[in-house]
Amino acid sequence: MPRTVLMDTNGLMMPFQFRINLQAELRRVVGDVELTVPRPVLEELRLLSERDKGAKAALRLAESFRIVEGHGSADDALVELASATRAPVVTNDMALLERLRAAGLPRISLRSRNHLVAEGL
Repeated sequence: MPRTVLMDTNGLMMPFQFRINLQAELRRVVGDVELTVPRPVLEELRLLSERDKGAKAALRLAESFRIVEGHGSADDALVELASATRAPVVTNDMALLERLRAAGLPRISLRSRNHLVAEGL
């Protein structure tokens, strides 16, 4: 059974900024995954895509994954959903990583601009 993984905005932009194969890296780190995007993250990407080509590509990618409802800002929705499900969050946002770390929640981030690492799984 695939493990739910929650995607943050900048996590969805990683393949376009750093040329990594996001799904292959996640399978390497976590195994079989179901990538999930909270609606506030989708909305954040929609706003960014008006002026950023990478965000436009990330939005198309995000729309191919499972979309779930979330409340508040993208970060608030991710923390709330991660708390409820223990699903790891893919992000490089330092403030969000610190919130997740402080709450003891699992997180996945980019290291050395070429591979993902998981913490708190």
